[in-house]
Amino acid sequence: MRDGFITVAAGTPKLRVADCPYNAEQSLILIRKAAEEGVKLLVLPELGLTGYTCGDLFLQPTLLRGAEDALGLLLEQTKDLELVWLAGLPIRVGGALYNCAAVCQRGKILGVVPKTNIPNYGEFYEKRHFAPGPTEPAPILLCGQQPLLGTNLLFQCADMPEFVLGAEICEDLWVPRPPTDHLAASGATVLCNLSASNETASKADYRRQLVMGQSARLTAAYVYASSGDGESTSDLVFSGHDLIAENGSILAEQRFTCGLVLTQIDVLRLHQERCRTLRFAAAQPEHCETVLFHWTLEETRLTRPVSPSPFVPLDPVQRRDACEEVLTLASLGLQHRVEHTHAKTAVIGLSGGLDSTLALLIAIRAFDRLGRDRKDILAVTMPCFGTTARTRSNAEILAEHCGCSFRSISIADSVRSHFRDIGQEMDCHDVTFENAQARERTQVLMDLANMTGGLVVGTGDLSELALGWATYNGDHMSMYSVNASIPKTLVRHLVAHTAQETGDEGLRAVLNDILDTPVSPELLPADGEQIAQKTEDLVGPYELHDFFLYYALRWTCSPGKILRLAQYALGQAYDRETILKWLRTFYRRFFTQQFKRNCIPDGPKVGTVSLSPRGDWRMPSDAQWTLWEAELDKLQ
Repeated sequence: MRDGFITVAAGTPKLRVADCPYNAEQSLILIRKAAEEGVKLLVLPELGLTGYTCGDLFLQPTLLRGAEDALGLLLEQTKDLELVWLAGLPIRVGGALYNCAAVCQRGKILGVVPKTNIPNYGEFYEKRHFAPGPTEPAPILLCGQQPLLGTNLLFQCADMPEFVLGAEICEDLWVPRPPTDHLAASGATVLCNLSASNETASKADYRRQLVMGQSARLTAAYVYASSGDGESTSDLVFSGHDLIAENGSILAEQRFTCGLVLTQIDVLRLHQERCRTLRFAAAQPEHCETVLFHWTLEETRLTRPVSPSPFVPLDPVQRRDACEEVLTLASLGLQHRVEHTHAKTAVIGLSGGLDSTLALLIAIRAFDRLGRDRKDILAVTMPCFGTTARTRSNAEILAEHCGCSFRSISIADSVRSHFRDIGQEMDCHDVTFENAQARERTQVLMDLANMTGGLVVGTGDLSELALGWATYNGDHMSMYSVNASIPKTLVRHLVAHTAQETGDEGLRAVLNDILDTPVSPELLPADGEQIAQKTEDLVGPYELHDFFLYYALRWTCSPGKILRLAQYALGQAYDRETILKWLRTFYRRFFTQQFKRNCIPDGPKVGTVSLSPRGDWRMPSDAQWTLWEAELDKLQ
């Protein structure tokens, strides 16, 4: 449960219609198995202790007593288990019969939640037997205990207050205003549904979208358990479709089988996201009664999916679609800026590296959309002391295949003259030696833009902004920065996507060679034709830094939680010591380089993370990283 992770499960037991002892036995098997697996919350199907398809047997007192006895048996057999489990059964209160979910732990009934929306259409005929549950909780007598029964019940863990459980039953999810709407507005971060949803062609996809949508709209986890094998097939078929979603993503799922499906939800992440978006700040929820329970806080073993490249979809089809969309959005941003400024040209410093290649590809899309001649794009390579023939050649070949204008302007003499002016020695390869070249290149680009009535298109990416890996007033500056919200790991895939999709074999070849070239600023003299500087040797692997960036900014995770997630997702490639080393580098550079981000050019947001000081990220340049450093020290 450390870092907010809690193992939850949805389960579909085998059942026999109206055979309550058998159904209790099968439910008990799943409850015990869940406990052995470290599950803290288990959701079982609607009316699972009787079967959903009992029909008019629900009006028989014998069945109702059998259901209560089955619940009593489960309570007796689970006194030593601290997981919270929910079982479905019919309960008569006064003159009404309710379709209920009993929320139980350690042999106690924490509360009973009745179904609110009773379907009576198509194959459903529930109003013949069941009444809608009352809103206001009131005590009832059940299994010798006096739990509250009502739809406005919440269940909160006193030892992890971020975990607040709200329950609804089957049809409640399918109506315009599900009960979980107001339960979430009242604080529920984990929602569950006990269901007996029969299967028809294509219904599973719709059901899946409902669960995903509800979890996304309410910034919540949603655990859905449905009945399966054993329900009557006189007229219907049940598939046992179990789903666990979190904030719009399916974490685990099973269908056409009995048993458990389990994963971990992150309630701290959900809580932080609600605080960040203030999504429920203006909500006016109904009053809910909160029942407290306790869990022993312990380590949770992770099995949930955590992508090693959170900015890049792992599925090839999704990745291709995402690449196409990002390229389109970035080009739309540049297209509008060119139109707005009446720019005659777009001037790009083309180094033969990934970032400038991507900027050129985006510019080409923008000019094609405008119906403009690609010759209005001026690609400029500016070789100096560290430039290799490979990158210089790739820049020229790329410009040729893209059909844009190209110029090669050596800045070596200009930089030497500048060094003489300021008294910089040529053999002193310090930060001045490096940055003077970057600033000279920017000056050339700006002047060319003035000469041609154009604008300078920036090439720096999101990862470089996060690390401050840019020369202040050098490559840090442009007139419009198309890569500003694109992380380095995604840059590579965008270039690869273009290489794969193009029909120009020459363009594909040069793009693939650029992809094979080490990332480098090429500011130190080359060793023959070997690149002297490799960025990832200096600041660390971008694969790690983009992972850190995503979880630090998008999900506001602490250093310790990021380390844990990185070990889980990337532990086969990097050991703990290496991850921790570069995590420290990330935080140090992120805090100390904010002054560069506070004055960056305009650029389009195309993903979930942006560092624009006018948009997603506002931070003083002199903020201290003392607290984050102290936490990192404790992790050593």
